[in-house]
Amino acid sequence: MEETPALLVIVDGANVVGSVPDGWWRDRRGAAERLRDRLAANGVPHLAERAEIVLVVEGAARGVSTVPGVRVEAAPGSGDDRIVELVEQAGPRPALVVTADRELRRRVSELGAEVTGPRAVRG
Repeated sequence: MEETPALLVIVDGANVVGSVPDGWWRDRRGAAERLRDRLAANGVPHLAERAEIVLVVEGAARGVSTVPGVRVEAAPGSGDDRIVELVEQAGPRPALVVTADRELRRRVSELGAEVTGPRAVRG
């Protein structure tokens, strides 16, 4: 009997970090690392335990490393484009994108992904 694939949760790092004015702009990489660590420790509340979490970073946050429980993808260009690519690569696997970006929400929804806002991971 085949096991159902884990839910793919793709987090728009720049959008989630930027959703709270806590001084993130002074240290974008540090803010992305704090988000990564929070995701690794807490996962995504109210989701199935079997979820693969991917944090997409861009710009000054590139260089943030993967840790157990969170794979970090550094977008070579636009973080939004990388997120769309990851949803496309997921194929029939269920995917959830965490972002408040309206255009990105539209793009990934058209590909069959579910979407939720930053509060889902910010607590």
